[in-house]
Amino acid sequence: MTREELYILPIVIPILLAQSIYLFIDARKNGHHHWFWGIWGLIQCPMPIIFYFIFAKKVFRRKGERKS
Repeated sequence: MTREELYILPIVIPILLAQSIYLFIDARKNGHHHWFWGIWGLIQCPMPIIFYFIFAKKVFRRKGERKS
């Protein structure tokens, strides 16, 4: 590993862990596939959380669509 990668690693690890823990807990609370979201949150950032808000939480809804 290069010196730059060693400096970035302590910053990236907590970000990925925090994202993964949030996704796991929130998905379990809302009845989604919590293991999938938790593991995917460990792999990369920020795509898992963006997809979670779009597809699982359904932040963007059509006008008049109710929350179930």
